[in-house]
Amino acid sequence: MKKKYLFLMVITGLLVAIDQLVKLYIHTQFRLGESVPVISGFFNLTYVRNFGAAFGFLAESHPSFREIFFLTMPPLALLIILLILRGVNDKDTKQIVALSSIFGGAIGNYIDRLRFRYVIDFLDFHLGGRWSWPAFNIADAAIVGGVILLLILMFFEKPAPREAAEQKS
Repeated sequence: MKKKYLFLMVITGLLVAIDQLVKLYIHTQFRLGESVPVISGFFNLTYVRNFGAAFGFLAESHPSFREIFFLTMPPLALLIILLILRGVNDKDTKQIVALSSIFGGAIGNYIDRLRFRYVIDFLDFHLGGRWSWPAFNIADAAIVGGVILLLILMFFEKPAPREAAEQKS
């Protein structure tokens, strides 16, 4: 098996397992809306149900549209990631890790959508009562981290030198 697919399976498996275990804990041990301070004035664990996408995007859209959209788009995105990964060199570990993180995060949130028709969010960052970031979860963090890494790779890393055979053609 190629290294990139092994990375994909391991990273996806770890992310999904951690994400789902923590969500299970939050879902069974917290009441909806319950918030427990972890770092006073900065970070709480707060049980939130997100019916939309990131930051509640589309949460207010018609429920029929929302269900169809959120149940069909993730498999399409996963397929696109697999197609992109297929063209990635086995030695391009950073890009493989980034794509695997996005893939694993997407599966973690998709499991919630299939089970509950919403995503369980719980990471709640804020600064006192003045500023609050929308609650998110481990899967969201993996997706955003993977996208940020891909952007860094696109904009700041030099492309790898091509093979001698490619240079001659």
